[in-house]
Amino acid sequence: MGLRPARGGAVVLDDADRAAALGELREWLRSSGDSDAVLATLVETALGLGEAFLGMALIARDFRDVIPVSGAWSALDMMPVTTIGEVQGLPADGAAFVLTASSYAIDIDGNGIGWVRVMQPGSAGRVSVAYQAGVASDWASLPEPVRQGVVMLAAHLRQAADGVGATPPAAVTALWRPYRRMRLNHAVRA
Repeated sequence: MGLRPARGGAVVLDDADRAAALGELREWLRSSGDSDAVLATLVETALGLGEAFLGMALIARDFRDVIPVSGAWSALDMMPVTTIGEVQGLPADGAAFVLTASSYAIDIDGNGIGWVRVMQPGSAGRVSVAYQAGVASDWASLPEPVRQGVVMLAAHLRQAADGVGATPPAAVTALWRPYRRMRLNHAVRA
């Protein structure tokens, strides 16, 4: 289903999505001379850059955020959030423990931002929240302009390795701009 968890690291496609993405990239490059590993790295790098530019996870995968305990709502880092799972208490000393459902509240707003509020943390000073976020379930489900921008950027990265073209094509940002989500300040919820 899309990507394997890679919190804080590179985007890693699963086998089915890797094969689909490599097929599109090979068509774009009109070449099959590069190894799958090289092209997969380029596609995954382009996906990661796309996520950074767009401000959201592209292919759904699991994330885990650690947030401080307070009675206020805290926004999760990635969006659009599709599900919020286990909430674990993280005490300063000792092992993590699962909080009971009555000790916290969760919500996903209309913008896909996930929210967590911990009312009874026990001995925890922080909590770890497992959730899933992403625009699409797999490579084929990505909006066509987003997928095309990823392929174009991956092709550019490949060609730049040969010394062709120093700057990414402006068409990539033109394709992605309508999908861009920006947070001008940290989300606050009453």
